[in-house]
Amino acid sequence: MERNLMIAGFGGQGVMVMGKLLSYATCYSTDKNVTFFPSYGAEQRGGTANCYVVISDEDIGAPLGDIMDDLIVMNGPSLNKFLYKLRPGGTLYVNSSIAKDPITRDDITVVQAPVTELALELGNAKVLNVIMLGVYIGFTDVIPEDVVWETIMQQLGKKEALIPLNKQAFAKGLEIGRNARK
Repeated sequence: MERNLMIAGFGGQGVMVMGKLLSYATCYSTDKNVTFFPSYGAEQRGGTANCYVVISDEDIGAPLGDIMDDLIVMNGPSLNKFLYKLRPGGTLYVNSSIAKDPITRDDITVVQAPVTELALELGNAKVLNVIMLGVYIGFTDVIPEDVVWETIMQQLGKKEALIPLNKQAFAKGLEIGRNARK
């Protein structure tokens, strides 16, 4: 099994954090191999940001590929810029709060989640990436959800007051991902 994932959005949406959390969870708590390859735009906050995560049972030959199995887009420009990278039969995860352009491909699975809206409902826009990570894990089961949650706790748990919020955000994402899989 090998999964190639690209995560793309504006700087400040937690794109790199999402990729790192998935990579750390894979590296430290499973016997799978993982690579993480970040790419930043000219500006950090508000500029473009994307990263590639490859998870495999085998050795990984390259840290990124031209064709992705999965694509997470957190905004419209990323949808328009990177949709061509998704292989036929791949899965597109869309932050439908912001990425509103029509999806012109009919050879992919689309999982829409209004993560910005949901994060605001939870009271903190910064958890939109935790929600989307939950959507991805809930849909794919690529890494066990308890392993991902433990990694979130290790990496983001320094601010104890935010633990319940992150737990709620991750659970909401898992629910959306699981429901989309049915």
